[in-house]
Amino acid sequence: MLRFGLFGTGHWAIETHGKALHAHPDAELVGVWGRNPERAAALAERYGVPAYADVDALIEQCEAVAVALPPDVQADIAVRAASAGRHLLLDKPLALSVADADRVVAAAEESGVASVVFFTQRFQPNVTAFLAATAAAGGWQHGRTTAFASIFQDGSPYGGSLWRREHGALWDIAPHALSILLPVLGRVTQVAAMDGPSGMVHLLLTHEGGATSSASLSLDAPTESMTREFVFYGENGIENVPFGENDAATAFGVAIDQLVEQVRAGTRDHRCDVRFGREVVEIIAAAETARAESRTVPLSA
Repeated sequence: MLRFGLFGTGHWAIETHGKALHAHPDAELVGVWGRNPERAAALAERYGVPAYADVDALIEQCEAVAVALPPDVQADIAVRAASAGRHLLLDKPLALSVADADRVVAAAEESGVASVVFFTQRFQPNVTAFLAATAAAGGWQHGRTTAFASIFQDGSPYGGSLWRREHGALWDIAPHALSILLPVLGRVTQVAAMDGPSGMVHLLLTHEGGATSSASLSLDAPTESMTREFVFYGENGIENVPFGENDAATAFGVAIDQLVEQVRAGTRDHRCDVRFGREVVEIIAAAETARAESRTVPLSA
């Protein structure tokens, strides 16, 4: 049984992290911390655990942290937790800068803790099986993602998310797109980006070996144009990535499984660990530069 502290009190913390941790047979939720003490107390009461007023006090009481907070807040907590020898179950994106992502990776590697970054589709069994088979087939020349969401409409649980409003689809949706594209097409070597209407952003990527990919992303699409599509094109034809069959809490349960397995086995090579999270942050940061300066940005090997 791995003892978890939950950091965050928003919709994602309540309905994904908290629900999955509470239900998991190999996880024990030992406490909650949040920036809003009243919401932290309410969430803690829901699961019959204490609410903590101090980050480090909760870190001291647990063996692993689950973080459902804005990326810049997450990075600092992750560094503190890893430095204290606590395993990491984090959310995407890992951070909002390469420097902060580097701090998380350094802390995790120095302490030797296990880490998993939760990219929802990568913990859907039907999606991961598809990606493994598609990558093994090879011969892919291009991948395309179109992901148009509309989170600012009435009733959306994410409409009040300040970091999403400030940083937009590039930081919120691009991590999901990259988590699908990278396992099949490989490391990104060049990044170009430009803006579209209503907060839309377009990415064009070159991958190691010469394949390319594109992503068109929006958090504020007209309701009538909401869509999500991932497609690969290559020597063997066209393949559409399936949608995950499970809800987010079930997928998060798979992430818990895999973190627990790492801890028990002593392995530190998860496909979605903090190093992969850092790779995704580097690509997105390069896209920020590319669209601001209207140029293609190379990534170092």
